[in-house]
Amino acid sequence: MAQTCNVAGAGLAYPVTHTVDQQDNYHGTVIADPYRWLEDANSAETKDWVVAQNQLTQSYLAQIPGRAALKERLTKLWNFERFSVPFKEGGRYFYSRNDGLQNQAVLYTTKTLADVPRLLLDPNTLAADGTVALAGLAVSPDGKYLAYSTAASGSDWNEIKVRDIDSGKDVEDHIKWVKFSSTAWLHDGSGFFYSRYDEPKEATKLADVNYFQKLYFHKLGTQQSADVLVYERPDHKDWGFGAQVTEDGRFLIISASQGTENKNRVFYKDLSKKDAKVVGLLEDFDAAYDFVGNDGPVFLFRTERNAPRGRIVSIDTRKPGVLNWKQIVPESSNTMVSASVVNNQLLVDYLSDAHSLVKVYDLKGKALHDVELPGLGTAGGFSGKRGDTETFYSYTSFTTPSTIYRYDLKANKSSVYRQPKVDFDPTAFETRQEFFTSRDGTKVPMFIVSKKGLKLDGSNPTYLYGYGGFNISLTPSFSVANLAWLEMGGVYVMANLRGGGEYGESWHAAGTKLQKQNVFDDFIGAAEWLVAHKVTSPAKLSIGGGSNGGLLVGAAMTQRPDLFAAAIPQVGVLDMLRFHKFTIGWAWTSDYGSSDNADEFKALLKYSPLHNLKKGTCYPATMITTADHDDRVVPAHSFKFAATAQADQAAGGAPILIRIESKAGHGAGKPTTKQIDEVVDRWGFLTRALHMDSGDATTAGQ
Repeated sequence: MAQTCNVAGAGLAYPVTHTVDQQDNYHGTVIADPYRWLEDANSAETKDWVVAQNQLTQSYLAQIPGRAALKERLTKLWNFERFSVPFKEGGRYFYSRNDGLQNQAVLYTTKTLADVPRLLLDPNTLAADGTVALAGLAVSPDGKYLAYSTAASGSDWNEIKVRDIDSGKDVEDHIKWVKFSSTAWLHDGSGFFYSRYDEPKEATKLADVNYFQKLYFHKLGTQQSADVLVYERPDHKDWGFGAQVTEDGRFLIISASQGTENKNRVFYKDLSKKDAKVVGLLEDFDAAYDFVGNDGPVFLFRTERNAPRGRIVSIDTRKPGVLNWKQIVPESSNTMVSASVVNNQLLVDYLSDAHSLVKVYDLKGKALHDVELPGLGTAGGFSGKRGDTETFYSYTSFTTPSTIYRYDLKANKSSVYRQPKVDFDPTAFETRQEFFTSRDGTKVPMFIVSKKGLKLDGSNPTYLYGYGGFNISLTPSFSVANLAWLEMGGVYVMANLRGGGEYGESWHAAGTKLQKQNVFDDFIGAAEWLVAHKVTSPAKLSIGGGSNGGLLVGAAMTQRPDLFAAAIPQVGVLDMLRFHKFTIGWAWTSDYGSSDNADEFKALLKYSPLHNLKKGTCYPATMITTADHDDRVVPAHSFKFAATAQADQAAGGAPILIRIESKAGHGAGKPTTKQIDEVVDRWGFLTRALHMDSGDATTAGQ
């Protein structure tokens, strides 16, 4: 074993967690669930348990030296001006700005780039503690109104309000019970389309399953009760709907998804015709189809149909059969992420070995040129109207704070629009990309970030991060939290595991359902490579990840407890037999499968972190994190995993702690103050678990 069961923090007195005689029969296999009572987050005994666990965790963390200095350094690093990518609508520019330590970014607008911007919406005024966040926004095409959605305490439940942009005041419109919704205005600004669920029970709204989403139209100046139902599918409770209106205002495009499956159906409605019906265009649910633009009835889509890495096709809605499709931009060796039509050109964003590559084509698919990017990083943005000659994008890398560029399409030239200044020297660090071989021979990339001149002697405290699911790609990005870790002498490693989208749909599919173990094998393979090449050693290696990445960490630490000294599963999916019974969990069966299916149950049981903890095992030092308002991955996952791990940890073993945030959710919209506190606790925990010099935290930045 890499670590002995005699470590700092051993012998903690964990809160007493009683068990119940709960057993479930899965296809003839009986599974005990002794901590089922912790699924009721509203019960008095669960709340008492949360208080007791938090007290233990905070008392343990408070004893770690250097935390005050680490918080001071993090706060200083975090205090830099940050901007979002601007967009233009109705003759105005819009962007958000955080002056440094504001809990939430503030929305501004301006008529020209040279004008002094005007504050339009400050979410910090919506709650004294910064726990109400701006979750989405849409400006009417005439530039008169802003429809904005807010989320309270990190919940996925949103409310939509409307602000008069000239006056800066809200009008009376108020939409509730919105979740996972776009907002799409009619061209004349008279109203917008949105998606919602039926009103839930107040007491259980953070846990109840979400089915039967419906698409509505809201006419400006009316009550929500008068909203018109545009589309629903009572025959498919698991369908969700996203809506957008074409730039010419003629068509409503409806994308119908089924959970998180990387496939969708497409319907449309001709808004120029009174009482026009919704028409099915792509109903086979055979691939992903992203609407890019249109020439009247001819639609452009980025699709993975017959092209796992993506291509662009045009479909004439008057003769939509597959044989009539025209290929505009073919599939290439790079992964096509997105596309937009600006300046009557196609701007196509690709991933090349998990970093950005942006190409420009004419509307017939002829390659014109690349957008020159500063280096090995991530670019995003490139939105605009067909007639625009400018667009904006952000560029970031592990050591480059997100910089905003204005791109002149006529001149094919980028210029810096906003560049943040952060209190650190980027030349002191280096990034390299390595490829390792996973268990089945697959080559998998990872990025290794460290101070320059890293000694390969196995002594470097290392934080290995991954995700590996839902077609989500991990690409280089700047993080103040990670920068502090690097300054402390830590190595940051990000692995691009299967299950993600870095190499297209085939890469994603190879890490789903019965092949999910590939993801964990990739992660373990990354760890083994780091040890073999003396970047680190098991006594200095920690792992972290959130949500699906929390599952990854839970699976890795239960499968290879000898390989890691510390583990931090954040808001993780840890009970793989019951995840689909809460909120939107059912939607994840496209990646995970379901315990309702006999074959998938067997696969899930083999790696479910909760069910693979074993009594008397020496597990790594573990800090599980969750939040009381997480209605994406309900905190019961973390509660039950923590209780079981504490009971199963070998005598004298490393600490098993759980950190439960209040008035927070899955992560989106978390106030700056809470983010800083969380990072201080994470790195503080690792300084002790990895036996880092107690002065490491205090020397950050020196």
